[in-house]
Amino acid sequence: MYPSITLGFILSLAGLFGFREVISVNAQEQPAFKGGQKALVSFIDNNLIYPEFSKENCLQGTIQVSFRLNRQGKIYDSKIQKGFGTDLDLEALRVVRLTSGKWIIPTNHDTLISLVLPVNFSLRDFKCDQRSRDEINAAISAYHARVGMNDAIFNFYDKKALGTYDQADEARIQDLKAQLGYDEKFIERLLKLAQRKLKQGDKEGACEDFQTVRRLGSDVAAGMIAQHCK
Repeated sequence: MYPSITLGFILSLAGLFGFREVISVNAQEQPAFKGGQKALVSFIDNNLIYPEFSKENCLQGTIQVSFRLNRQGKIYDSKIQKGFGTDLDLEALRVVRLTSGKWIIPTNHDTLISLVLPVNFSLRDFKCDQRSRDEINAAISAYHARVGMNDAIFNFYDKKALGTYDQADEARIQDLKAQLGYDEKFIERLLKLAQRKLKQGDKEGACEDFQTVRRLGSDVAAGMIAQHCK
């Protein structure tokens, strides 16, 4: 079993939507972000996107992301060490993976050691201090339930694309989409999010969003999938 190291300085930055992100990187004589602390602050500030569900439901806190770095400063074996099981985890993991290739590696660094980057999500001006612990826990449970409903929708449209679906299920799936708010405005927001990720150089994240649009039964992302996701 190899130990993990938490990288040790604290970086605070203000977001554009009334929220604040704080990234804690524990530093010793360990891998350093190219350009130093200010460069890391700028990189996170420009790339971190506060997830929609968590922002709407006042979910905030620190996500622990562990990863390893090879000799070229590229990230591998990245995963959530401690999180909430919501879209905060996914965004923390995504933005940490975006730092791949941007680390300076000491000659004596053990590439099998896991580093830990705590990514803190904090909302301001959203009246989140009025939310009780029970309400927060209910929102987390609702997110987990939402994942199961998403799977039902995705499976239906995957089967429909193959011509193996049951037409009797379509009305139920449409009702489920309406319940979750998966309308044209939602699709439009998801496409804009994917385009933003493309500009960040996050082709994988963008393609995941384009594929989500497809698996929600819409063909509006077909051209973007053909162009970017082969």
